[in-house]
Amino acid sequence: MTARQLLATVPCLATLLLAGCANAQPAEREAKEQVSQIGSQLLSVGAKSELPQLRPDSSLADFGRYAVLNHPAVTASYQEWRGAVEAIAPSRALPDPKLTFEADIADTLMTFMPGLMLDFMTPGKRAAMGKEATASSQIAYRAYVSTVLKVASEVRKGWIDLGYIDAIIRLREASRAVIGQAAAVAETDYATGRGMGTLENQVRFANDAARVRSEITALNDRLAAVRASFKSALGLLPTDADPAWPHPALVATALPPEDELWRRIESSNSDLAQMRAMVDMALANVGVARTAGTPDFALGVMADLKADPLMIRPTASVSLPIWRGKIASLIAAAEARWDAAISRLNAEQLTMAAQLAQMLFMVRESDRMIAYIDGSALPNYERAMASEAAGYQSGMTGLAMIPETMLMSLGMQLERATALKDRETAVTGLLLMISDTAPAGSPLLAESHAAQP
Repeated sequence: MTARQLLATVPCLATLLLAGCANAQPAEREAKEQVSQIGSQLLSVGAKSELPQLRPDSSLADFGRYAVLNHPAVTASYQEWRGAVEAIAPSRALPDPKLTFEADIADTLMTFMPGLMLDFMTPGKRAAMGKEATASSQIAYRAYVSTVLKVASEVRKGWIDLGYIDAIIRLREASRAVIGQAAAVAETDYATGRGMGTLENQVRFANDAARVRSEITALNDRLAAVRASFKSALGLLPTDADPAWPHPALVATALPPEDELWRRIESSNSDLAQMRAMVDMALANVGVARTAGTPDFALGVMADLKADPLMIRPTASVSLPIWRGKIASLIAAAEARWDAAISRLNAEQLTMAAQLAQMLFMVRESDRMIAYIDGSALPNYERAMASEAAGYQSGMTGLAMIPETMLMSLGMQLERATALKDRETAVTGLLLMISDTAPAGSPLLAESHAAQP
């Protein structure tokens, strides 16, 4: 083979090797398809006019979808995931070729030798590095899913708070009306001389009316704060126009049995899925560490453009991974990180079990309070008011007893609303624990319905 023929074969060999290293693994192709598909859904609504139109009667799912498409935290998490996916190809690619130059100079330029140098790693080492980068992209994907679910969770919490504030404002307005009725009755009794100590009752009802008015003012301030928080959950700045405020009804959400909840946590919890991805990445890192004993090599060629005939100088080098202690330490460190990732996953499962027990206790405690109020307290107040009305008609009791019993009934309804709000807040945490899907199919954004008895 002549020098010119040898020089011509080097670029062909390099092209063949470079083409061989460019083959994407199936997991990488799947990740790119997934990030492209989700990106088209997120980025297609970059214009505000393409976001879902919100109305006062829009569902929780509509508000949740708006938040996911509009919230900057979701966009940031998606871009981080996209960056991790795009980093897979460079991680398994060959190093960039290098142009080299050599010259011999005495009194004049004796030789002038430009050249090309290529560094090579074995396909197994590049594949291991590609698997590690793919596993890292899965961690970024799980972080993206967690961000989406947390945004949806904040929307649901704001939805519950809005329903709760609406309910207690209505109850306090009703209490103010009843107090006005009671005060009118006390004033009439005092003016007509009926009853005893009715002046004291007038003073008490006047104080109660002032207290309830103050509470309603505070509740309206609290409503403004809840709306501001809900607006932020939708991804809107304070300077943005207010959305259409919903007026959701506060109702109990049905839950599956405890064993079913735990099964879903183990299979669907987004935090556990992210930690499993960390275990996979640690395992892939072990694979990369085990290739540390594989030598790398470099090939190059230089041509002396001053020589006649043309002189070709091929060059080659091979790394010598002879430090076995260093290689063993690299592998041991990678295996230790793998074991640590597995242990962290097991520890997180224990934490999840404790959180599940705590949240179920909160749900059951609220359910017991609601069952007591619905089954005993409110029916007893209804019977008491009916008895007092009958006693008033027969002249055995005064009219003032009825509004006072109505006030106690309204107070019990207020306690029921608070218990229901606490229950639904705990349910939101439970739904977040069992969710691992986009909001469109997430139980976080499912319409609430009455719990089964």
